[in-house]
Amino acid sequence: MRRTIFCLMLTLLCAVHVMGQTRRVQNRPYTDLRPFHFGVFVGTHLQDVEFLNVGPQTLEMEDGTMAERLVTCDQDRWDPGFNVGVLGEFRLSEHFQFRVAPAMYFGTRHLMFHNYSEEKEIEEHQELKSAYVSTALDLIFASPRFNNHRPYVMVGLNPMINLSARDNDYLKLKGTDLFFEAGVGCDFYLPFFKLRPELKFMFSLGNALDPKHSEKLKNKNMLQYTKSVSEASTKMFVLSFYFE
Repeated sequence: MRRTIFCLMLTLLCAVHVMGQTRRVQNRPYTDLRPFHFGVFVGTHLQDVEFLNVGPQTLEMEDGTMAERLVTCDQDRWDPGFNVGVLGEFRLSEHFQFRVAPAMYFGTRHLMFHNYSEEKEIEEHQELKSAYVSTALDLIFASPRFNNHRPYVMVGLNPMINLSARDNDYLKLKGTDLFFEAGVGCDFYLPFFKLRPELKFMFSLGNALDPKHSEKLKNKNMLQYTKSVSEASTKMFVLSFYFE
């Protein structure tokens, strides 16, 4: 995965370098002088979540007896999703912009549970669906425009609301989360609009796991899976295409 991201970034930088060798007629030369402008974007992303497993645990079973259980959980692959949103961008100076980008992120994480409590290992899985409503707040630093392209870097915070949490799953994420995000992109000035491909990495700043989910479960046999992890850290690689 890291090699793929590195290759995408290298390709983007090489394209900018090749295009910047000679002077050309500029498309939309005054578009960056506007104090404020709107746009829309679509994209795709890869979701992952890292769990902190608690190890052996002693639980009360449905028949009232106490039993020791050992269950581990992990997301065994990067799962794809898609995102769509709008943006409003403020011009702060020649090189700095502030962007507000409300969006929705849709995806599904595939979780695997390994139960080592019996003589034969038992595997369970869960499709952890996610539908996030977010409002990214980003600070953009862009280089001087040359011809019809302008590379930039960005950092920001992205608060999110999770709309798809369910009470009957083994694990449940919190209804809210806060992500830090950082990335690179490039503005391409076309005759009728500006195209901005952007690649960014996002990771949550706190524990995304709902600690009270086990109290809502009616089936006590599910507790060995629910209580197998104590923390969850979510992250995403996001590739977006902005149209302004």
